[in-house]
Amino acid sequence: MTDPSSAPAALSDEASPLADTPASLKFSAVGLSPILQRAVADQGYTTMTPIQAKAIPLVLAGRDIMGAAQTGTGKTAAFSLPLLHKMLPHENASMSPARHPVRALVIAPTRELADQVADNIKGYAAHSKLRCAVVFGGIDMKPQTLELKQGVEVLVATPGRLLDHIEAKNCVLNQVEYVVLDEADRMLDIGFLPDLQRILSYLPKQRQTLLFSATFSPEIRRLAESYLQNPLMVEVARPNATATNVEQHFYSVATDDKRRAVLKILKERSITQALIFVNSKLGCARLARSFERDGLRTNALHGDKSQDERLKALEAFKAGTVDVLVATDVAARGLDIVDLPAVFNFDVPYNAEDYVHRIGRTGRAGASGLAITLVSRDDTRLVDDIEKLIKKKIEIEPLELDDDAAPRRAARERSRDDEDFRPPPKAVASPYSARTPGREIDMPRPATPRPASDPFFDKPYEASASTAEPAWEQRAAPVARGLSPNIKPKKKVAALFGGKVPETAS
Repeated sequence: MTDPSSAPAALSDEASPLADTPASLKFSAVGLSPILQRAVADQGYTTMTPIQAKAIPLVLAGRDIMGAAQTGTGKTAAFSLPLLHKMLPHENASMSPARHPVRALVIAPTRELADQVADNIKGYAAHSKLRCAVVFGGIDMKPQTLELKQGVEVLVATPGRLLDHIEAKNCVLNQVEYVVLDEADRMLDIGFLPDLQRILSYLPKQRQTLLFSATFSPEIRRLAESYLQNPLMVEVARPNATATNVEQHFYSVATDDKRRAVLKILKERSITQALIFVNSKLGCARLARSFERDGLRTNALHGDKSQDERLKALEAFKAGTVDVLVATDVAARGLDIVDLPAVFNFDVPYNAEDYVHRIGRTGRAGASGLAITLVSRDDTRLVDDIEKLIKKKIEIEPLELDDDAAPRRAARERSRDDEDFRPPPKAVASPYSARTPGREIDMPRPATPRPASDPFFDKPYEASASTAEPAWEQRAAPVARGLSPNIKPKKKVAALFGGKVPETAS
């Protein structure tokens, strides 16, 4: 089942009560409401994935869980379906906001992921009277405020915008019963831990908390120990593992040749669509413009774009009107793009965990996919980190670029070593030369007239008599009686600067 990445809980095979359950188990077998089964069938799904088969009974039982599963395995349905089932007794058709308090809170790290999770939950709740809303930054708060004031049972949010609404008293979270932290490791990476702590302080102490991620770090485990009550670690694959149905290749390519390498692979493998990841926003915009000049329908997705531009770029890519989407890691988590054939790591990610999430955008819901990583000389340490994380030996393959750029590069190298290969330096014509066929004639330059000397400026400096004492200091000051002649009188100040004008005898 294809859903955004959120790791639903399912016990490991040794402890799960459904360890021997086949992957083709029907949704009716776990006791979901017929209303939810009908909504799932409307979206074309009839059987559960292994993570769903293990997670749904545990969530229905009210356990706090810490779930790990590969991306593209339907983790959103694994936590949203049982939570909706538990909230169905509270559904009502009343228009009063007080009858629709927030009962389930889902926190996601990126705007795109929050929007996608909300869309999936709305689809699952289509035949019920439960309301779902999403709030994220980058857009006006007023429409979100109006929706929150009407009352919602399920609220999906990014941390920053949720705090804005809490401080504005647009939503009250004192009746929240279920909390989901989706892609929690990413929230810690981008510094959301203080925001998470503030949000959780507004929630009731008695609640069911679910934490999901495809990769788990020591920080995530410490977070789970702090905010989850006796959590169960649930997984259907080894943590930090990559999908087995994704073909992975690492090619050794010089930095300047990476763009041509992408074009070569797209052409040779007849790839119609590709998601290309880079590490910086500036590099994302530049690479997108370069691919446009190469004739590809290209768009860019990064944090400096407005939220409206980001959503439009993503929708155009999903609709197939864009061939290449160049993106930063804002698109690495949870985004579900149906039948995406290939993912390129134009830049090797700085964090090894991001590699697992990036290549998880292809090969989703059991389909096959292709992941290409272009490795330059400076990326050796980053590749070693990925190798340690996925616990798999990485073979870096050479990639031949058979176009006219290689001969040009070889010619430049020869010119550095072969003195005879260098062209003679060009003669620079002076403004006072006339060029004739076969030779250059130097014309006489006009003599520059020397300025006449001035005797006044040539003589040395002599102090003039006017530079001695000021007029008011030249008068001999009377010596007071009884004072030593060695005591100098106080220096006088000119009247212009506040001194007193001496009185003259009448």
